[in-house]
Amino acid sequence: MSAVRTEDAADEKSTANGGGGVCQESGVTILRPTDLSEMLAAGTKEVHEKAENTEFVKDFLRGRIRKELFKLGHVALYFTYSAIEEEIERNKEHPHFAPLYFPHELHRRDALSRDLQYFYGEDWQNQISVSPATQRYVERIHQIGLDEPALLVAHAYTRYMGDLSGGQVLRKVAQRAMKLPPTGEGLNFYQFDNIHSAKAFKQLYRSRMNELELDTHIKQKVVEEAVLAFQFNMEIFGELEEVGKTLEDDVLDAAPAHDAHGEMQGDISKCPYYAAKMAASGGSSYMCQMAKTIIRNPSGQVILAAWIAALAGLAAWYLM
Repeated sequence: MSAVRTEDAADEKSTANGGGGVCQESGVTILRPTDLSEMLAAGTKEVHEKAENTEFVKDFLRGRIRKELFKLGHVALYFTYSAIEEEIERNKEHPHFAPLYFPHELHRRDALSRDLQYFYGEDWQNQISVSPATQRYVERIHQIGLDEPALLVAHAYTRYMGDLSGGQVLRKVAQRAMKLPPTGEGLNFYQFDNIHSAKAFKQLYRSRMNELELDTHIKQKVVEEAVLAFQFNMEIFGELEEVGKTLEDDVLDAAPAHDAHGEMQGDISKCPYYAAKMAASGGSSYMCQMAKTIIRNPSGQVILAAWIAALAGLAAWYLM
C-alpha cells in the first residue's frame, strides 16, 4: 500500500475534519508506513479478504438474506457493541483512547436496540441471548478494556470504520431483499445520522489514530488485536452459517430461486461479488460492462445494489 494518498480537497478542508496529525502538501496527504492507520490497513488486508469470502457475507452482498439470520446477526452486533461501548465509556479519558471518543457520532447500541424492538417486539430483551462465538468476542473486549485499553482502538477501528464505510448501500440491499419499510425500521444500525460526510469523518478518525502516543510495540499489538477482531467476526459468521443449515430455505431474494445467481448460472464472472473485486482491481471498462449486463437481468436492481455494496466495502477499506 502506498504511503501517499490524494484526498478530495473539499473534505480535507471540512470543519468536520478538525485538523490532524498528517502532513498535507498541495492537496496531497502524506501518510507514513509507521502511522497506525497505515499499519492497520496493511496488517488486516489478508484477514479482511477472508472475512469477505465467508458464505454469510457473500450471500448478504448478493442480496440473498434470510430474515432469521439477519435478526440473529443483529443480536450478535447488539452484544458486541454493548461490550465495546461499555469499555469505551470506562476508558474515555485514557490517553491511548480519548482522542477517538465519538459517542454521538459512532455509538451503535441504541440504534441496534431500536432494530431489535422492531424485529422481536416490545419484550425483545427477553427473546434474545448471546451465542457462544459472540460471548468469546465480548469477553475479549472486556478483558482488554480492563487490562490494555490501547487495544480497544483495534476493535473500534474494525467495527465502526467498517460499518460506516458501506452502511448506506448495505442498508438499501437489506431493505430491498427483505422488503422492509422505506422509512428505515429495522435498519437503524446502518444509519449514522450525526455524520454528514463519511469520508471527512474517516479522515478525522485516521488522523486521531495517528496522533495517539503509542510506541512501535503497542502499535503492532493493536494490529494483532485487529486481526483477532476479524477472526471473532468470522467465527460469528460461521455460527450463523450453521444455524442457516437448520432453517427452511426462506431466502428473500428477487433472483430466480433455481440458482444463487439466477440466470447467471455457470459463469462466475457474472457474480456481483466477483465483479466488484474485478472492478476494485482497476477495470473501469469492466465495471461499466458488468453494470449494463446485470441491469438487463429481471433481478438487475437488487443484484446491482449488491454489486455496489461489495465494491463500496472493498474500496472503503483500501481508502482507510
